[in-house]
Amino acid sequence: MSLDPLLHASPVIQIHAAAAVAALVLGGWVLFRRKKGDRPHRAMGRVWVALMALVALSSFFIWEIRLVGLFSPIHLLSIFTLVMLYRGVSFARRHNIKAHMLTMQITYVAALIVTGLFTFMPGRIMNKVVFGPSGAGFEQSLVFFAFAALALLLAGLLVRRTMRIGAPG
Repeated sequence: MSLDPLLHASPVIQIHAAAAVAALVLGGWVLFRRKKGDRPHRAMGRVWVALMALVALSSFFIWEIRLVGLFSPIHLLSIFTLVMLYRGVSFARRHNIKAHMLTMQITYVAALIVTGLFTFMPGRIMNKVVFGPSGAGFEQSLVFFAFAALALLLAGLLVRRTMRIGAPG
């Protein structure tokens, strides 16, 4: 493992990666701790939302995979993230805590776990950071793709559930 590929990447990629790692760690604490709704939860939740917005917005300036102009399907996840952050904050402000919690947990899984797994695709910077300059082999890549597919399925099921919970009834 070497941070060299990341340290030689563009500043926007470095900011994106640093914010994503911080959001991954902080989000784990905010979203999954037992005590909810207290002052530390709200304060750290605001920081987490800001970090997630930074991660999503900075992704629009990363164009390594270009399938439609400068963009790729990964950018759709950034739009999804921004929408889910808005929904999650809106649910909290309306005191729909169940929908807020589920929305934020889905955002955490989809935007950090699933998308994070895709950063390990062959040729990507994080693949080289973790597996060295030659990157991961075929078998290692298959394991990451299997985990990404499983996490995406889980996120999809949770999204479906939160849409039912958050719907006016």
